[in-house]
Amino acid sequence: MDRLMETILRGEGYEITSADSVVDAIAACERRQFRLVVTDLRLPDGEGTAILAWLREHAPGVPVLLITAYGSIASAVDAMKQGACDYLAKPLQSPDELRLAVRKALAVEQVEREREVLRAEQDERFSCDSLIADDPRMRKVLDLARRVAPTSASILITGESGTGKEVLARCIHRNSRRADRVFVAVNCAALSPTLIESELFGHEKGSFTGAVTQHVGRFERAHGGTLFLDEIAEMDAALQAKLLRVLQEHSFERVGGRREINVDVRVIAATHRNLQEYVASGRFREDLYYRLNRFPIELPALRERGSDILRLAHFFLRRAAESMKRPAITLSPEAEQVLLRYGWPGNIRELENAMERAVILCDDVVEPDDLGITEEGPVRPVLFRDIERQAILDALNANEGNRTRTARQLGISLRTLQYRLKEYGFEGRAAGGE
Repeated sequence: MDRLMETILRGEGYEITSADSVVDAIAACERRQFRLVVTDLRLPDGEGTAILAWLREHAPGVPVLLITAYGSIASAVDAMKQGACDYLAKPLQSPDELRLAVRKALAVEQVEREREVLRAEQDERFSCDSLIADDPRMRKVLDLARRVAPTSASILITGESGTGKEVLARCIHRNSRRADRVFVAVNCAALSPTLIESELFGHEKGSFTGAVTQHVGRFERAHGGTLFLDEIAEMDAALQAKLLRVLQEHSFERVGGRREINVDVRVIAATHRNLQEYVASGRFREDLYYRLNRFPIELPALRERGSDILRLAHFFLRRAAESMKRPAITLSPEAEQVLLRYGWPGNIRELENAMERAVILCDDVVEPDDLGITEEGPVRPVLFRDIERQAILDALNANEGNRTRTARQLGISLRTLQYRLKEYGFEGRAAGGE
């Protein structure tokens, strides 16, 4: 990099390390990690592409910005095909040209770095090894998940509501060969038959009233990855036929479209219904059932996982305390006995809600009265709703209506928060955007 460019970038506040040759540049990269490398295409002892090649092998996350003369633009384009993020032609039209190119490269690098952190967190959270499973039935489920994950088989996950079917689906995805691609989830029960067709397969502009733009559906978005179809039993007959065709032919047409769209998607379906009974009564296509049920996995109810209840309770208790910025909270022996004796009709989701409620109500130790349950069932539901409503309102105000930050503070998903906002009439309060 010439001295003028150094001066421009130092003036922007960047810390600069200079090198006059390929050898010196590689030696500098061996000594420390840089966020960006800016190099001339022509150097005294070789080409800047040699630095690019070294970085692609030893530090693949570092972007490379090439500087070249006008006569070598074709070579710079070739270098971009090898992995350079951008190039600038000398002489520069203005210092802003360099400033903008560097800002753009660093912004992309920041996004990629955050994506890697998020991917690592997801790998940890949804690794089969990280899921709580001391109970023999649950250990068997995870063994099945590990075995089927590397294959391309369609999977049908069954189990009562709240048993963690989506978590298991994500675990399978994170342990599959598609782990570096997208995981897309759709709740078939949450959308009307007309809306879900557009959501799954997309639509063309003008295909129906309100279709003012082209819409890319979930199947296209999941290309190369995994599509999770939750509550599959709620899908109507016409859509079942279209889904069957996609599973058989790996292609479909958008609503209002004529062009065949080919996709490579692994489908994991889930339901709390008895699909065999639905097939027998004619409410679910038999051929689709067998197509989805290539590899069935049944999740046990929480009441059948006695040895996991307290570990899960402590996990949710710790997470809720951290999200609410509270010091460590423990369960009293009496509270533990209530948890063990209770039947958990709402399964893991109900247990998580109980721990969140306990963190709101307790001092340092959770007592039975803080749980909101007895051996006979939940108690004081109105009180819990009032507490939850106030907690959401306080978090919304603290985050100036920003829903993403509010959900993060409360330790819940954005989708759960949006559902609660609608339920409690707070939609107008979330004016701060996502």
